[in-house]
Amino acid sequence: MGIEGVGARVARKEDKRFITGAGRYVDDMVVPGMKHAAFVRSPHAHAQITNIDVTAAQAMPGVIGVLTGNELKADGIGNLICGWMIHSKDGSPMKMGAWSPLAFDRVRYVGDAVVIVVAETKGQARDAAEAVEVTYEELPAVVDASKAMDAGAPQIHPEADNNLIFDWDIGNADETTAAFKQAAHVVKMDIINNRLVPNAMEPRAALGHYDKAEDHYTCWTTSQNPHVARLVMSAFYNVAPENKLRVIAPDVGGGFGSKIYIYPEEIICLWASKKTGVPVKWVADRTESFLTDAHGRDHHTHAEMAFDENHKILGLKVETQANLGAYMSLFSSATPTYLYATLLSGQYNIPAIHANVKAIYTNTAPVDAYRGAGRPEATFVMERMMETAARQFGVSPAELRRKNFVTSFPHQTPVIMCYDAGDYAASLDAAMKEADYAGFPERKAAAARKGLLRGIGMSCYIEACGIAPSAAVGSLGAGVGLWESAEVRVNAVGTIEVLTGSHSHGQGHETTFAQLVNERFGVPLDSVSIIHGDTDKVQMGMGTYGSRSGAVGMSAIVKALDKVEAKAKKIAAHLLEADEGDIVIENGALKVAGTDKNVPWFQMALAAYTAHNLPGGMEPGLKETAFYDPSNFTFPAGCYICEVEIDPETGTTEIVQFVAADDFGNIINPMIVEGQVHGGLAQGIGQALLEGAHYDNGGQLLTASYMDYTMPRAGDLPSFKVSTSNTPCPGNPLGIKGCGEAGAIGSPPAVINAITDAIGSNDLAMPASPSTVWAAIRATTKH
Repeated sequence: MGIEGVGARVARKEDKRFITGAGRYVDDMVVPGMKHAAFVRSPHAHAQITNIDVTAAQAMPGVIGVLTGNELKADGIGNLICGWMIHSKDGSPMKMGAWSPLAFDRVRYVGDAVVIVVAETKGQARDAAEAVEVTYEELPAVVDASKAMDAGAPQIHPEADNNLIFDWDIGNADETTAAFKQAAHVVKMDIINNRLVPNAMEPRAALGHYDKAEDHYTCWTTSQNPHVARLVMSAFYNVAPENKLRVIAPDVGGGFGSKIYIYPEEIICLWASKKTGVPVKWVADRTESFLTDAHGRDHHTHAEMAFDENHKILGLKVETQANLGAYMSLFSSATPTYLYATLLSGQYNIPAIHANVKAIYTNTAPVDAYRGAGRPEATFVMERMMETAARQFGVSPAELRRKNFVTSFPHQTPVIMCYDAGDYAASLDAAMKEADYAGFPERKAAAARKGLLRGIGMSCYIEACGIAPSAAVGSLGAGVGLWESAEVRVNAVGTIEVLTGSHSHGQGHETTFAQLVNERFGVPLDSVSIIHGDTDKVQMGMGTYGSRSGAVGMSAIVKALDKVEAKAKKIAAHLLEADEGDIVIENGALKVAGTDKNVPWFQMALAAYTAHNLPGGMEPGLKETAFYDPSNFTFPAGCYICEVEIDPETGTTEIVQFVAADDFGNIINPMIVEGQVHGGLAQGIGQALLEGAHYDNGGQLLTASYMDYTMPRAGDLPSFKVSTSNTPCPGNPLGIKGCGEAGAIGSPPAVINAITDAIGSNDLAMPASPSTVWAAIRATTKH
């Protein structure tokens, strides 16, 4: 490991431009002649549109165009789609209701887009939007998935009887039933995973530009995967032919999954640009983000776990209702199925599992993947169940987990996944040592003397990252492949450009990807440029989500580097009149091993392009591409321990200690990994203590601003104690696993387990706000 290579704690290259205000986001983009858009959105959760009158709006100052859904349909623009086909257990396909980018007949949630207004200024566009008169016939609404399937509930889409999208299962029901018949103990729980709003720092934005002279479209957008956006907008939404559409995702201020999807606004801005003859920019305000960004979580689950007389797990039954909102977002079907139920074995050796998932429409914002995407929901079920079981049995939560850990690998679970490597006991031991788990009773007694309730809870999570291989996910219904691409260009002076299909929006790719190059060729980080986010510059790639950039994106880079290295050594061997097998690369030079003969990297690169002295038959230049399709998921895992103190008079919870012990395999940059873990922990703790999206019965979002939706602040968080162990992933050339989502996956159950331990009640839902905790304490003392 060099000072800038793999394993080094290198400060992020990209941070200088961000902290000095030099980042370039969609709202910074200015195109000659650019105008501004505002949307008229439905104020009703469910209503029939009976008339749209745009006359007054069209006459207002600065207005260039006022466009409706009927015009959109007349131009052949397609409906938004879900890109992962799920079949119900009876074999029938999922019921995907029509989602027009601009509603023209019916609106199905508050915020549904109905009209776009294009004007000279943002203020003029908003004023004119206020003047559009839409007449609605309001219909009954339903927001609770558990009520949406009731007889008499409002029918949201004609395609989905009783609002049921699919009724899907996984595992073996008969084997699981048989396991429960043998059980000495059965633990049962009803578990709610609360709905969340992603709240990326940068709101969504889109700038659409149709160039009539070139018959070409350009879309600047806040996207985690611009190539997928281009593919979907061309192939399914008929916005433009793929070869005439350029999608650019510049600096993006956070995504957390919410910017994976193609939303109505990107489609409409491109279409509106052609209709009006001007470039059209739209930037969401924060209320629009609350209303229309894809929400996360919202599961209601009943789980049962069977144990033998020695507390070994025999089987698991899970029934989950997943609220997918008013429409099916791009990957919404995969989140509560193959990203959730396949992880219900946790870190444990469970012989029999059966899970049933019902996905349901409601009159709420669409729900899709949010940091962790199914894995947090699965971990919350498993780790609440394990903690509850330990309490019911009167045994140590740590030792109950240890007794049931998977200990030999590879391990095939009953729910598709094959765990390739891990040492779960090592993470448990590391976390318990760092947390001084054995000393907790003394700390609890000291807190009691101060009138405080102290509790400790743990969570042993596992996740699956880098979804793959493409053939396997295709057989499960995925509409795209999940490989990644890379191109490595060595320029004539030896500088290097890495073009990657992965997209960076906070992950630090410009640093970690450059570290790979430094490790391989010894060139300084400053001579390596990482290029991404532009479909005209970078070959087709699949983007960033599901903690895949390291395991999949970096592996593609490694494959391209292999090809560059092989050609570079051939050139050096020819220049040095040596055997190719004797050439080594060290400190920015190609050397003949065991001698002082060498050629500097830049001279080798120059030779590749002057082509004056190349081996016979070799093409000039030094540029290589690679596509990498993993053979399996990667499986990060770890143990988190949370310790809390609670004021019983107010219900206020203070996290006094949080320990995270993770296994991410080999690590490229420990500093960046720690930052990713810290961010994930903040979001997970936010879900556990503070955050929750709430609708009233009429479908109005009650938490549509930061006045009502509580985000975690620095004062809500402790100083985290993080550490890592290492069981390298055998499935990729770097031996690495994903790290970006772990903190958000493992932390919520650790926090809730700690609070319930402190208050002596297991009946506690997220978010555990002071009023919720206070009520739980009072309910406990009444008994």
